[in-house]
Amino acid sequence: MGFDSGRVSFRLFHLRQGLPRRGGIEQFAARAAPPIETLTRDAIQGWVSWRHLLDREITEDTCLFTSWIHLNLMRAERKIPGALLRAYCRIEEEIERRARQVDQLHRKARAEVKERVVEQLLPTMPPTLTGIGCVVDLRNDRLLVEAMSDAQIERFCPFFRETTGQMPVLMTAETTALLRSRVNATDLLPASFTTDAAVESEVETGLGLEFLTWLWYTWEKDGGVFHVGSGDTFGYMLEGPLVFFREGEGAHEAVLRKGSPLLSREAGTALFCGKKLKRAKLTLARGDQTWEATIDADFSIRGLKLPPGEQPDPVGQFQERMLAIETFIEAYFTLYDTFIALRRDPAAWSLCLGGLQNWVAQLASGRLAPARGESRAAPR
Repeated sequence: MGFDSGRVSFRLFHLRQGLPRRGGIEQFAARAAPPIETLTRDAIQGWVSWRHLLDREITEDTCLFTSWIHLNLMRAERKIPGALLRAYCRIEEEIERRARQVDQLHRKARAEVKERVVEQLLPTMPPTLTGIGCVVDLRNDRLLVEAMSDAQIERFCPFFRETTGQMPVLMTAETTALLRSRVNATDLLPASFTTDAAVESEVETGLGLEFLTWLWYTWEKDGGVFHVGSGDTFGYMLEGPLVFFREGEGAHEAVLRKGSPLLSREAGTALFCGKKLKRAKLTLARGDQTWEATIDADFSIRGLKLPPGEQPDPVGQFQERMLAIETFIEAYFTLYDTFIALRRDPAAWSLCLGGLQNWVAQLASGRLAPARGESRAAPR
């Protein structure tokens, strides 16, 4: 599972300075992971090839595929299972208690016992290996990283900066609007999609939440057909599970899973109460090809399923998959660019906002017509 096979989940980053083709490989090779035999008490980490987490050979032949560098950031450490550590500590604490002839050990004594146990056990533990897969897209100055948690991002990005001299910029809804359209989210007024006067006014502009909700509304209104820069025609549809979110007091998040959540009054109620769509399943279609993924307001892509490939060899399969991922990204960004162009135009956005609020009110009251995607397959 990852960039070379199966479904893939990733975050996108922008590289302000790009990376040179040959020099990039040399930079990663210079920070290759240390040999596993050097692992002691402290963790070690470094770059390895995509083939496995102990492959320290980073060359153009092993890691460079046309305009993509495919790597893993490997981390190795020794860990003592919690149950094993507690058991050994109890044994040693009992021995220490009897030696001191006391009823119980104080906290400092127990801490000293634990430190001794760790010193004894840790060298005997097998290494635990973890990896964060990544692809450097040299042509588009992008970085695709299988880092879906804040902890993984915080581990990956500083090491990437140490390696290349530049910190990758996480592509969120806000940074993408700034990079692609020169639109600063702080210059836009917050938007409310409900007419309920009891709902507190929005205090911040959340472009990701607004975009996903607008995407749903536009699909219902216009059918989900759009064109990308190359002239290709795409269609899209949304499906559940749906996650709704709102900043502020009270219930922040609502999840709808069962049945047809896009048709449900519960979905309309969530929107009418001031929440916006945070996560949904997106299907893109171009002719007979389809892409499926769960998209999030923070622009993370989860479980992306690509169209079936035709290449028989691993290198060809990887290149084919990366082209398919690039197609998905460009189509997704085309939709986002359309939203941002609308969002930055006060007159056009005011007109759209009125229609969106009316749609939310109808959905909440159960008077909305069935969703397009609930009655037919993804558009072709």
